[in-house]
Amino acid sequence: MSVEGKSDKKKKSSGRGWVSELRYGRTLSIEFFRNNAWIMIIIVVILLALMGLRYKTRTKMSEIKQLTVELQRAESNKLQEKALYMSLIRETEMIKMVREKNLNLQFQEQPPYELTDTIIRDNR
Repeated sequence: MSVEGKSDKKKKSSGRGWVSELRYGRTLSIEFFRNNAWIMIIIVVILLALMGLRYKTRTKMSEIKQLTVELQRAESNKLQEKALYMSLIRETEMIKMVREKNLNLQFQEQPPYELTDTIIRDNR
């Protein structure tokens, strides 16, 4: 057996050995955790902080959507009230002008009646 043959066998067995060690948890020993405990704690804290920020952001986004809908409803209500107010102002101004000019016109509470030709045709 040559020296090259032995090194090839060593590479193959070390490759399988590394996978099997990883598979059975031998590479992650207690020594590894002792040496890297602070790094792992920092990583866990950072991950928890990022998860908290994501939750907080989603909560704020849903609140923004809800407030946007509420704002649109309030603006619509404001426009309706403004239209009603402007109508009342115009009506009041018209009544004031009619009184100043002594036209003897009155505001009717009921809408005018609509007459059709069918009544006249039926009577003939």
